[in-house]
Amino acid sequence: MGKEIALADVMGLVGTETGVSDWITVDQTMIDAFAGATNDHQFIHTDPERAAAESPYGGTIAHGFLTLSLLSAMNFNALPKIREQTMGINYGFDKIRFMSPVKCGARIRARFTLADARLRGAAMMMTTYEVTVEIENEKRPALTATWITIAQFDPKDRPEM
Repeated sequence: MGKEIALADVMGLVGTETGVSDWITVDQTMIDAFAGATNDHQFIHTDPERAAAESPYGGTIAHGFLTLSLLSAMNFNALPKIREQTMGINYGFDKIRFMSPVKCGARIRARFTLADARLRGAAMMMTTYEVTVEIENEKRPALTATWITIAQFDPKDRPEM
């Protein structure tokens, strides 16, 4: 994205959509690589002929966790960089819902709304994002999630709040 914001300005963005990622094409090569990395070779993901014949989707679909894992790339693409941040930490999720399958060849993107931001300790800001992963030309999203991250920074950069 290239955009930067000051740590002191993050809290003012609570309640706003803070970024929309570029589209990512989820192709069979990506699906197969994920299957190999996770040892999840269920035919619905890895066998296009069988998936076309035996599934309601007309072909293979991405693993839900593949779609979820792409949030990291979509985050870096969509959200402004916090100028003072020295490291980002994935704290976890409060809620994840897989709403619709991502068919092989589909394009997805994420919309991020900053739901909460608060300082923790001397050198951390915890941020909570409501995330929706859209599937191009589909009404229902692939997934929705409440994602918590932590921005680590030098204590001398802590904003006065």
